[in-house]
Amino acid sequence: MPLFSRMRSERRLREALAAWHAGDYGVALDLWAPLAQAGVARAQSNMGAAFLEGRGVERDPEKAVSWLRLAAGQGDAGAERNLALCYYEGWGVAQDQAEAARWYEKAAAQDDPDAQDMLSWMKLLGGGCPQDYAGARQWAEKAAAHGRAGAMARLGDIHHNALGVPRDPVLAAEWWQRAATLGHAEAQAMLGAAYLAGKGVARDRVQALHWLERAEAGGAGELAAGFLKLARAEP
Repeated sequence: MPLFSRMRSERRLREALAAWHAGDYGVALDLWAPLAQAGVARAQSNMGAAFLEGRGVERDPEKAVSWLRLAAGQGDAGAERNLALCYYEGWGVAQDQAEAARWYEKAAAQDDPDAQDMLSWMKLLGGGCPQDYAGARQWAEKAAAHGRAGAMARLGDIHHNALGVPRDPVLAAEWWQRAATLGHAEAQAMLGAAYLAGKGVARDRVQALHWLERAEAGGAGELAAGFLKLARAEP
């Protein structure tokens, strides 16, 4: 693409993104559509996302997949991630966990943090790919470096349960602490339990109650319930 055309495309992409964030979905789509038709991968990816979410257009997973395939074929990481999601959920395509994992890995390799987080989870469970604790930990570490709380919580679980690594209560508590501070309810429950038992942190009933009550309020009441009962029963 000639330099002038590329600069004009980039300007229109910026204008469209600003309109999208402002809630002017129709304006954004009017700017993206001709760029997408001209083969601009980012515009194709954004058109796919619009049809997937039903913003500015009627939700149409099959059209979403068509646009996402075009963009993913050009290596657009966001399109690769969203195409993976379509395969994972069976939106616009037959559900296929293996194909989902393949596209998540492509996006993760381009440093897409959401893809890294999801790929870590799939490798931990062996969903759509062979169970791989080392791979789960490595991708979780990359996602955690981007601030993904779910990945931090998963790392806490990995070190707590000795999944491919030696059991390390201190490191588990450190990861739970990071995730808990970001509001991850399950990590808050596990951190509270760690404080209650004195595993990886100094035993502290006040801290245990603090984190367990936050976990309960945040939606992890079932996980926190037993620990809360014990913590509240102490004098």
